[in-house]
Amino acid sequence: MRIDVITIFPEMFAPILNESIVKRAQAKKKVSIHVHDLRDYTDDKHRKVDDRPFGGGPGMVMGPQPIYDAVKKIKGRRKAGVILLCPTGTPLTQAAAKKYAKSQDLILICGHYEGVDARLHDLVIDERLSIGDYVLTGGELPAMVLIDCITRLLPGVLGKAESLTDESFENDLLDYPQFTRPANFRGKKIPDVLLSGNHDAIHKWRKEQSYRRTKKDRPDLLKKHNRS
Repeated sequence: MRIDVITIFPEMFAPILNESIVKRAQAKKKVSIHVHDLRDYTDDKHRKVDDRPFGGGPGMVMGPQPIYDAVKKIKGRRKAGVILLCPTGTPLTQAAAKKYAKSQDLILICGHYEGVDARLHDLVIDERLSIGDYVLTGGELPAMVLIDCITRLLPGVLGKAESLTDESFENDLLDYPQFTRPANFRGKKIPDVLLSGNHDAIHKWRKEQSYRRTKKDRPDLLKKHNRS
C-alpha cells in the first residue's frame, strides 16, 4: 500500500513514521508513506498557499492552485483515492479504516485555516474525513491518526491476527477488561474465572463484560443495531 501526505508542516510526521508499528510496517514493505511539502507546488514566489476569503470574514483559505497541482503531480496515472482531513468530514470509524486499508493508494490532504477552496471538492478531492466533533489547528494530527489506524490493519503488520478481531469496535462492542500479573495488586484481585482454566467460561465472561462496558460507556453503539 502507498500513502502520500500533502502538508505545510512535513516535519511533524517524522515521529509517527519512525516509531513503533508504522516504522515496522514500512520496514516490512507493507506500506510506503511519502510526505510532501505543499509549498513546493505553489506558483507564488513567496511560497504562499492561502489567501483571504471571497465575501469577507475572518481567517484565510487554502488556495486551489497549490493543492490541485500537488495532487495531479503526485497522483499521476495512479487510481489513488484523495482524502481531505477537515472538521466537516465524515467521522472516522473502524469500519471506514477497514475500507481504506483495502486500498492500494491514498493521498491525504491536511487542511488548515478556514478550510480549502471549495472548488477542489469537484476537481481533485474524493472524500472529506474527520476524527471527531472538534476543531484542531490543522489536518496533520488527523492524518497521523488515519495512517496509524490503517497501517495496523494491513495483513502481516501485527504479530497476531487475533489482535484485530478481538478488540474494541468489532461487532460494535467495546473491548472487555484486561488483566496481567500480579493476580492481587494492592488488594485488588482479578476475577476468579480468569484463573479457572475454563476457556468456555472465560469467553462467556469476556463477552458479558464487553456488553456491559459498551452499555455503560457507549450506549450509542448498541442503539445503532437496536440492541439494549
